[in-house]
Amino acid sequence: MRIPNNLFYSTEHLWTKVDADGNWQAGITDYAQDLLGDIVFVDAPAVGTAINAGQACGLVESVKTGSDLHAPISGEIVEINDAVINSPESINDKPYDAWIFKFKAIEADPARNLLTAEAYQTLLSGL
Repeated sequence: MRIPNNLFYSTEHLWTKVDADGNWQAGITDYAQDLLGDIVFVDAPAVGTAINAGQACGLVESVKTGSDLHAPISGEIVEINDAVINSPESINDKPYDAWIFKFKAIEADPARNLLTAEAYQTLLSGL
């Protein structure tokens, strides 16, 4: 299982990273996609939607089950990845390239409540 060092992680198994323009990308981790199995549907939050850290903001469904997407950071949705919406199985192939939504963070220190790759590995070790 891959856990890239250049990303931040939430305890709800989303990865996130800040883009050069200051917006953040978010998607589900390799661990989450493996647990879900074959992903068949993604319901992303609409552009302009306010999201609150830790609260459900979307849904990923697989042939096995559905799982809520929980916002990693509070902010506002600025873009959704139509390629992932139209081909949700791409998450299974490359979870760290298949971002689901981008958002503008409203917190002063957005990464303060996120996990580093090492801390996320520690979290997974305890599951």
